Amino acid sequence: MFISGFMYILGETLKGLYRNRWMCITSTGVVMVTLLMLGLFMVVNLNVRHITEAVKEQVEMVVYIDEEAGRSTVEELGRKIADHPEVERVDYVSSEEHMGRLQQQLGGMLEGYDSTLDNPLLASFEVGTEDPEAVVRLAGEFETYPGVAAVFYGQGYVENLFEITRVAQAIGLALMAGLAVTAVFLISHTIKLTVMMRKREITIMKYVGATNWFIRWPFLLEGLLMGFVGAALPLGLLHYMYSISVEWVAVNDLMFINLLPLQTVMAELAVYLIPLGTGLGILGSTFSMGRFLRV
Repeated sequence: MFISGFMYILGETLKGLYRNRWMCITSTGVVMVTLLMLGLFMVVNLNVRHITEAVKEQVEMVVYIDEEAGRSTVEELGRKIADHPEVERVDYVSSEEHMGRLQQQLGGMLEGYDSTLDNPLLASFEVGTEDPEAVVRLAGEFETYPGVAAVFYGQGYVENLFEITRVAQAIGLALMAGLAVTAVFLISHTIKLTVMMRKREITIMKYVGATNWFIRWPFLLEGLLMGFVGAALPLGLLHYMYSISVEWVAVNDLMFINLLPLQTVMAELAVYLIPLGTGLGILGSTFSMGRFLRV
């Protein structure tokens, strides 16, 4: 009984898709175009977030040690910073090492300068935090520790970076939400047109005693198939477009553009686009035919 019922519903679904093929193609096209737009923006948003997170991970602070601080004070300062729960790593850099780095950066500009006689650079602790955005708050705390001369973390630039990141993520989420709402609106109204074209068929089935769910199932399967195809096609197109983009970046050796791997992006898109497409197709069919079942 179950198998025969399922075969009947499947047959009615395929018949409905064929009889209304142009409207179904239109509905699927609306799903495809809308989800393609949403997918494109998701790809951009994922990579922007990845790049900004990579930049944020490079943020660190330098705690300069007072030149008058004694050995015990410096050791205690290093232990106190290292034991802080929000600190991930601490590296001690002597004044001589700082000078060596400066000479390497400037090349021959410091040739002949004897740093052993006059080295104005201070020793320091280079501190990496678990949360890059914590450096601003921790810098103020570390400045109060005994033996600290100054704390540098790129004041002014780091705060702007974090603010730009927050604004970019907020705008990205808002635009994706707007596109999702647009998709719901377009898909539900397009499927509603399909159902309206078949209202006579639904009414006849009601009069001959068919239950609401028996009538509804073929339409639900139609919506599911249209939504699935409308989501799968953009996924294939996005896979092709993104693979070309990744290859182009690699060929041109654009190391400053750190794109996410193809597999990571496609897995993220599939998690959202496939359920969204099929879910919207089912919901659109359910809501659109509700009033036609009240006979």
